[in-house]
Amino acid sequence: MQYAGGCHCGNVRFEVDVDLSSPITCNCSYCRQRGSILAFTPAESFTLEKGEESLTEYRFNTKQIEHLFCSSCGMESFARGAMPDGTAMVAVNVRCLDDVDLDALETQQFDGRSR
Repeated sequence: MQYAGGCHCGNVRFEVDVDLSSPITCNCSYCRQRGSILAFTPAESFTLEKGEESLTEYRFNTKQIEHLFCSSCGMESFARGAMPDGTAMVAVNVRCLDDVDLDALETQQFDGRSR
């Protein structure tokens, strides 16, 4: 399905075609503290409509994922990386999508702490 989303202050806005049937919560140190719910989509299904100049990058551990957050409000609404097969992907923070009923989602647990 097609969704619009962005950061808290509105500096970053995007549109994404993403499947929300099995989003994940991750227990790695970063995701656990942020409390995000993630859904993954191919990079070509994501369009950053505004805010590239407002994004600040953070990488940790293996430094493979480009965590991007708004330099004004600090919200990470998405990250860029690659699937295990090398396909470019975007991890969308479902909490930053407009008009999504978070209580209706059935999330899957991902053990990022052990990776």
